[in-house]
Amino acid sequence: MRLSLLSKGRPAKVVRVECEDRSLEAKLREVGFAEDDEIEIVHVGPLGGRPICVRLNQTLIALRPEEAAAIEVEPRQ
Repeated sequence: MRLSLLSKGRPAKVVRVECEDRSLEAKLREVGFAEDDEIEIVHVGPLGGRPICVRLNQTLIALRPEEAAAIEVEPRQ
């Protein structure tokens, strides 16, 4: 499942960071996204779902929906 489809407040772990745009993939990795990291959507903006605010290992990060779509996650139960 892509991060952009994860429900707000549902914890997950990052499975992979991958997209056709290698510069975007590198940017996401530089910010701190890596496999097995804990992630949770804490807020979704009111205007077309922009931005998506996520908690990644206790750090808040704002993403555009297309950036969130580059991150594959596995929801936690």
